[in-house]
Amino acid sequence: MRTRTVLDAATIESLLAAAVAAPSIHNTQPWRFRLDHDSQVLEVRSAPERTLPLTDPTHRAQYLSVGAAVFNLRLAAVHLGWRPDVRLLPDHRDPGLLAAVRLTGPLDPDHEPSDSGLYQAIARRHTSRMPFTGRPVPEPIVAEMTTAAQAAGARLHVPDFAGRRRLLRLTAAGEARNHSHPDRAAETLAWINAPGADSSYGIPASALGPPDAGRRIPMRDFTGPRSVVHRPALFFERHIQLALLWTPHDRRDDWLRAGQALQYVLLTATAHGLRTSLLHQAMEWSDLRDAVAPPRHKRCHPHMLIRFGYGPDGPGTPRGPGDCAA
Repeated sequence: MRTRTVLDAATIESLLAAAVAAPSIHNTQPWRFRLDHDSQVLEVRSAPERTLPLTDPTHRAQYLSVGAAVFNLRLAAVHLGWRPDVRLLPDHRDPGLLAAVRLTGPLDPDHEPSDSGLYQAIARRHTSRMPFTGRPVPEPIVAEMTTAAQAAGARLHVPDFAGRRRLLRLTAAGEARNHSHPDRAAETLAWINAPGADSSYGIPASALGPPDAGRRIPMRDFTGPRSVVHRPALFFERHIQLALLWTPHDRRDDWLRAGQALQYVLLTATAHGLRTSLLHQAMEWSDLRDAVAPPRHKRCHPHMLIRFGYGPDGPGTPRGPGDCAA
């Protein structure tokens, strides 16, 4: 079969280079890859040693991260001219196998990728923890981000002024709880790399952002109140622009779809010159996550609060090798 010769070394390298560029909570990169030579299926598996037992006990955030990697992998396959077939949770007997990707053949001429800039945005997308300018994002771009989320099986809610204030209050409550929980704070701090440290995982201290001097935006403080790594506070944008990513159901496969939708939204924003950062603190406490859901949205299961706008690019964070076990 033709597919037995598709996944050569160069193809695998290109696919995995894109996959590992995906965002992940605390840059844990909680994935690993395996090629089944008999079926020519690329397996995307969980990496239990790179999880957050206290912050993410249900592994929902891990699944979001893996879903984002799967979306990048799909996008890279299409860029290379191949048609990817993706199955989520393909074997209930193997819970560590989160997705299976098989290239079924070359793209038809009618389905060749358009020049949307999404693939090129993979390398440019970085989390920016710096203040944005507050310049309004044009409605057509926001609409395109919303369409991207829906195309991947999720929804994107853009709140009004009152809704933004409510979401920021809940995020601030989650941030305060995280700081008052010593074990959770220690777990987060363990993923911060000191200056000069040589690590492929975690967040370098140089990539951390400042706190908001106006105390309006509860940016995550990764290092705790007694750290010497703190950066001077800066005033953040007065008119913050937020979007809430959610799904109608809350199963494991929904988490993987939400991760794909998240990356679709982030890359769409990046392709239009926007910067993004992720506010996840409220999602880490079950009661706060329930409260995040918009009042008039039934069966809404929130996954991520996305801050977006124009501003400085965020520094890149390291990536582990995109190795593929046999």
